[in-house]
Amino acid sequence: MSLAAALRTADATKLPSRRDEDWRWSDLRGLLREIPPLSPQIEVAGRGPFAGVASDELAFGNGRTSSGAEYSNLAIMGDETLRLRFVSDASASSHSSFVAIMVEEGARLTLLESYEGQGSAYVASVEIALEVERDAHLTRIVVVDEPADAILVSEARVVLHPGSTFHQTVLTTGGKRQRIETVVTHPGAGGSARMDGVYLVSGRRHADITTEVTHARPDGVTSQLIKGCVSDQARAVFQGRIVVAQGADGTDAKMGHHGLILSERAEIDAKPELEIYADDVACAHGNTVGALDEEAIFYAQSRGIPEVDARAMLTGAFVGEVVDRIEHEGARDVAQAWVAQKLGGLA
Repeated sequence: MSLAAALRTADATKLPSRRDEDWRWSDLRGLLREIPPLSPQIEVAGRGPFAGVASDELAFGNGRTSSGAEYSNLAIMGDETLRLRFVSDASASSHSSFVAIMVEEGARLTLLESYEGQGSAYVASVEIALEVERDAHLTRIVVVDEPADAILVSEARVVLHPGSTFHQTVLTTGGKRQRIETVVTHPGAGGSARMDGVYLVSGRRHADITTEVTHARPDGVTSQLIKGCVSDQARAVFQGRIVVAQGADGTDAKMGHHGLILSERAEIDAKPELEIYADDVACAHGNTVGALDEEAIFYAQSRGIPEVDARAMLTGAFVGEVVDRIEHEGARDVAQAWVAQKLGGLA
């Protein structure tokens, strides 16, 4: 069951519900009793948050390209930087799109992916298939900026090959219901995956970052760091699963999730999981959820820093560790500016 299948068939019974273990915190069937009508096609304006970083662009407006297609298939054979934009401007309607990208052997792609929402109460589904061939490199930076009453599910399926590298950073502020899901098939054999994320969620928004990595063969590396903050009555969900299959010896996998709750009615639900069926592995996970250090706030105030500024400074430093791991300088600058802007909504 998935949102994409429900939208394609206009069948709300195909929506995932709280009875599905992986969706128990992000139930869609309880929100949508029926599938909204199809969103109208729009012309995509502007250039998005990564305008100054890359010139090449693939854009979807309400689920369609400028030619009206809901599907796009790309092959990357050199060293490229691409803006992939999903722009929604709709009201009480729904749309979906699908993108498949193959990064050919030895190629390098920096994928600057943005979700740019306007309008209200729409439902959007995005499916992305990414394949990274032998010795190829894919960096994926995802910025999600949707209205507070929008529903969005983005599902990425990533297939790695021996010697390939996949780096991902997701930045989001949530929506009425929002899920950014990434599922990776890891080949081992010198392959490497890094999957990071930041959530900054306020009001009554909901953000869900869900990941799954399956190490199928020996000698693979996965590193993951997710950090975030919630305030007001917001809710954040992190679900991370790393599976080390039988025979995948030599796997090195580490996962960390750390959240800050900035108000009494905010909530963070975290479920980090390791499933290990192999010997001779180095695997670990950590999970912490807490509040800002009041002693640190008091110390900052004693140095003449107002309490509001002290809290913003400490929160920025907390999530800044994730942003600093972005290697692409232009994308890192955009991410830092985005975090600085969104932190204002957490005060």
